[in-house]
Amino acid sequence: MADVTEASIRRALKRATDGKAIDAGEATALLAADGPLFDDLMTVAAGVRDAGLREAGRPGVVTYSKKVFIPLTRLCRDRCHYCTFATVPHRLPAAFLEREEVLAIAREGAAQGCKEALFTLGDRPEERWPAARQWLDERGYDSTLDYVRACAIAVLEETGLLPHLNPGVLSWADLQRLKPVAPSMGMMLETTATRLWSEPGGPHYGSPDKEPAVRLRVLDDAGRVGVPFTTGILIGIGETPAERIDAIFAMRRSAREYGHIQEFIIQNFRAKPDTAMRGMPDAELRELAATVAVARVILGPRARIQAPPNLIAGEYSLLLRAGIDDWGGVSPVTPDHVNPERPWPQIEALREHSRAAGFELRERLTIYPEYVRRGESWLDPRLAAHVAALADRETGLAREEAMPAGLPWQEPDDAYASGRTDLFATIDTEGRTGDRRGDFDSVYGDWDEVAAHISAEAVAAGAGKVVPRIESDVLAGLKLAAENPAALLEPAHEDKAMALFNADGSALEELARLADDLRKEVNGDDVTYVVNRNINFSNVCYVGCRFCAFAQREQDADAYRLSVEQVADRAEEAWRDGATEVCMQGGIDPKMPITAYADLVRAVKSRVPGMHVHAFSPMEIVTGAAKAGVSVLQWLTELHDAGLDTIPGTAAEILDDDVRWVLTKGKLPASAWIDVVTKAHQVGIRSSSTMMYGHVDHPRQWLGHFRVLAGIQDVTGGFTEFVGLPFIHTNAPIYLAGIARPGPTWRENRVVHAMARVLLHGRIDNIQCSWVKLGDEGTIAMLNGGCNDLGGTLMEETISRMAGSEHGSARTVAQLKELAAAAGRPAAERTTVYGRR
Repeated sequence: MADVTEASIRRALKRATDGKAIDAGEATALLAADGPLFDDLMTVAAGVRDAGLREAGRPGVVTYSKKVFIPLTRLCRDRCHYCTFATVPHRLPAAFLEREEVLAIAREGAAQGCKEALFTLGDRPEERWPAARQWLDERGYDSTLDYVRACAIAVLEETGLLPHLNPGVLSWADLQRLKPVAPSMGMMLETTATRLWSEPGGPHYGSPDKEPAVRLRVLDDAGRVGVPFTTGILIGIGETPAERIDAIFAMRRSAREYGHIQEFIIQNFRAKPDTAMRGMPDAELRELAATVAVARVILGPRARIQAPPNLIAGEYSLLLRAGIDDWGGVSPVTPDHVNPERPWPQIEALREHSRAAGFELRERLTIYPEYVRRGESWLDPRLAAHVAALADRETGLAREEAMPAGLPWQEPDDAYASGRTDLFATIDTEGRTGDRRGDFDSVYGDWDEVAAHISAEAVAAGAGKVVPRIESDVLAGLKLAAENPAALLEPAHEDKAMALFNADGSALEELARLADDLRKEVNGDDVTYVVNRNINFSNVCYVGCRFCAFAQREQDADAYRLSVEQVADRAEEAWRDGATEVCMQGGIDPKMPITAYADLVRAVKSRVPGMHVHAFSPMEIVTGAAKAGVSVLQWLTELHDAGLDTIPGTAAEILDDDVRWVLTKGKLPASAWIDVVTKAHQVGIRSSSTMMYGHVDHPRQWLGHFRVLAGIQDVTGGFTEFVGLPFIHTNAPIYLAGIARPGPTWRENRVVHAMARVLLHGRIDNIQCSWVKLGDEGTIAMLNGGCNDLGGTLMEETISRMAGSEHGSARTVAQLKELAAAAGRPAAERTTVYGRR
């Protein structure tokens, strides 16, 4: 820190004392505080901590978790140079602990009043060690994570301890699968210094799971899935002070955006024998204290900050002065298998050290009290009884006298047929109760952090700026559209495609004419439609999609669930009215049983055998498979066997994660959407394809989206149609927050539908326009610019109407025929898969 001076430290300290935000440079300066300035830094940090504890309703309370440490496997595919936990197969009696060994540890902990079962293990050892692969194969587990899941369920059911899972790097899908079996999870970020991973001799060199970008993605994915998550940094492993501060700011960014980081650990490196870093000096305790204090200033009063008490050489008072408010997990049963040479303090000794510093020590659960009190959005219903058995209802902390006991890990009781079940009808007469759900200010994350991710191109699009077109590119694009339309998807012709996406005036008219000529060539003049009914069986959802005005909390006035019988009743009504299809979709309702998806399909097929069931978005499918603990392919096969005919290709939005993570927060990543749709096609379940546009996106992302759809169609041939979905902004949270633009322009609607026809020519024959989003005038224009299909009669439509669409929720066959006639064309009824009726 050669550039740090006493003056710069004083300036930074003055800003922190005054409650002003400090930047990375100021934070780095504070790490060098010494003497009286160090004491002043401690005072400021402690003050910030104390304010947060008062706000949380527990002033003067420092917490800990009474736990057992379960080292499920000490094999790991990584090679961290400071680690003694990971080892090699010949040094172990077995690759993994057996299930009964896991339960023996948990039972001993339960007998002594422990409430947390900390699962620690190496990252994906089966990918490096044949012994690990063989052990799993012999016991019927596909992966280490499958075994982790099974053991967590066993611990819940047999002992009542609450699992906290530390299995290393996890994907979005992994987190979805594990959330139902663990109230919390964790993974140390450790550092954001890429050089410590990429350069030979670095502590993380040769460790694929320690790449900072990968670990930062895990932090964000945990937030998207809504997992109460623990993370932290490891100081003294070769990082510079500036790199240390960068890691703290990176954690803060993720915490603000998703609100999911329940605990930040600031851990000091301690050298261990028999490791490559055995000669490295330990991180100094005053250095640790300064880092804790600066972290407290950066992360703020609501952050919960921990320093492991067995690594601080008895300096309890120093760390409390620095601003911690938690001592982490402490076990009266098991050693710290990661730092076996440093035993945990006795709990009573820890209580006394805390009391000497002016604090009361209280026990918490592995899931922090704030998340216990928030309930369903953070805690899977199958875990609710386990947590409630151990938690104080008022504070969310542990009831120290409570003794864990095994409870069934099972689906919640049938919670259907409740709430505003007539919303499908009254949305048109009475409207929605309010313009936003009750948790608007918290469920979507920090709006400033969200806005920071929007690209310059999207900002320009939102300001109504059309990219200047090079006339030669426009003419060349139109020529290619006439001669070889689908070639515009090729990277070599990207400039031409982008010129057409920005077409206006006479160029737009010519593009629309070319698109309509292609429509006539492929489909003829008939405007097709299907007689169908939408059935949205639940609007309870906690995913937090920022564009969605349909989702409600269970206690919100507009929330509802339908029973399986009610869904079947509506399907039968639709059949009597001439419908051939029901389209069933719902929110990601945490109380929806795993069996409900197949039950809904069977109920409709039982009541109306001839009804085509078009149901469940890729998001519903991937979530259902995760909850069931089976693969997406297996889940789709089970649904297909139950009678599912096709699926809607919704939940696509824009298949570009840069825009998806602004737009959706917790919805499946693009890769997962592609995987679900591809597997559905492979098992014989065809789908539509969609794109929602006009929010925080831009035309280059539209082009990328069409390329993805074309690539899937080339492999599977399973798409039946493409549906353009203009963003309805009126009640959309991301618009109400001032981030999204107010939907696409008239020009953009025409361009997207025309370009869909051109770009997908020869791959997807049917281009549909959404009358519920476009209205009559817009629908007629799209029918004259490349579209051949009107979609369905719907009979009920809640999603767009909740968002503020003003074009009704149902159309009769006669009205659809009138729309076609207004476009100068005849209408013809079709089936879901575009056979003629």
